Amino acid sequence: MRPKIPHIYQQIVEAKSENKKLLAILLDPDKIVWENLENLLLKINQSPATHIFVGGSIVKTDILEELLTELKQKTNLPVIIFPGDPSQISPQADAILFLALLSGRNPDYLIEYQVQAAPILRKTNLEIISTGYILIESGNETAVARVSKTEPLNRKNLDLALATAQAGEMLGNKLIYLEAGSGARKAVPVEMIRLIAQNVAIPVIVGGGIVDLQGIEDAYKAGADLVVIGTAFENNSQFFES
Repeated sequence: MRPKIPHIYQQIVEAKSENKKLLAILLDPDKIVWENLENLLLKINQSPATHIFVGGSIVKTDILEELLTELKQKTNLPVIIFPGDPSQISPQADAILFLALLSGRNPDYLIEYQVQAAPILRKTNLEIISTGYILIESGNETAVARVSKTEPLNRKNLDLALATAQAGEMLGNKLIYLEAGSGARKAVPVEMIRLIAQNVAIPVIVGGGIVDLQGIEDAYKAGADLVVIGTAFENNSQFFES
């Protein structure tokens, strides 16, 4: 297994300063068709992806460990855990997004799970990247909203989204993650991405509801520093050939 990739956050910051756009493929271990994993990893290696995110709303630990092992053995990209709860922590990855669900008011996702995770993370060498996670209304109830029991922000309320992102930055978050949710009908509005990107200094991640290359390009043009695709790539491993 290859050694861990260090300084991932610094690399993201440097890419932002150079206006180099980044792309992450999100893999949910519970959705992986294991018989097709070899082909999936080949397609990831052939894609323009710069990072791999791993996680989901509900993930079995043994499946997570197996997938991380395969990714570390068969790809050279940074592997970052995108956890739904503290059970999804593994020392096998390179880094973890230490999420606070800023758009909701469920204390479990604002501080309780972080408290539970802290002593576990202290025993690992994972790079911990504090991330303000903001769920945006997307036209349907997503797994994130259902599991976290929180309401997403109104996609038309740009001022509230901006204030939430700025509060996350002021609290010390290193990233802002605007999320429409897995399988979302609508992506995060470009005008919301633009407003937030222009008014926070930290990198902005955008994911959910992006179904084609034009959606990626639209998010980049609006100011996203890193775009995440998941369901679209899972359903079509020829995504980047279309």
